[in-house]
Amino acid sequence: MRLLDFFSEDAVNLDLQGSSKDDILLDLIAQLGLDDEAEAKLHKMLKRRENLGSTGIGKGIAIPHCRSNVVDSLRVAFGRKKEGVEFRAIDNKPVFNFFLIVAPPLEVSNQYLPVLGKIAQFAKESDINDELEKLTEPGQFLKLLQKRSS
Repeated sequence: MRLLDFFSEDAVNLDLQGSSKDDILLDLIAQLGLDDEAEAKLHKMLKRRENLGSTGIGKGIAIPHCRSNVVDSLRVAFGRKKEGVEFRAIDNKPVFNFFLIVAPPLEVSNQYLPVLGKIAQFAKESDINDELEKLTEPGQFLKLLQKRSS
């Protein structure tokens, strides 16, 4: 399983507009192309998940994730906010790079946790933030995934 297999250019946004945690979640959800009702349900689920504990893993990265019946298969998105956003990350520093993961409650392929683990592993690479900061177009993000992840 490769991370590249789960991402597409239309689910990559290198210029998120949100200025708060809530706004960023909405920006990320919008990349999935869901209808308004599904977006609202997913937003509620992600906020509930964030209330349990921030998905800001530190070093400028957050991986908001949840299971929801608004999707019928695993969906992912990547977003970047150059100015950073307060996200209650474990290191209490702003978050610049966001990986959204949403999976249905019952997922036959059982890829949710492995994808979450692979993204966390990818995000922990020492120079990954520098690489993500240099990106100027979504295709470069996909190339970075191809180069860095198995």
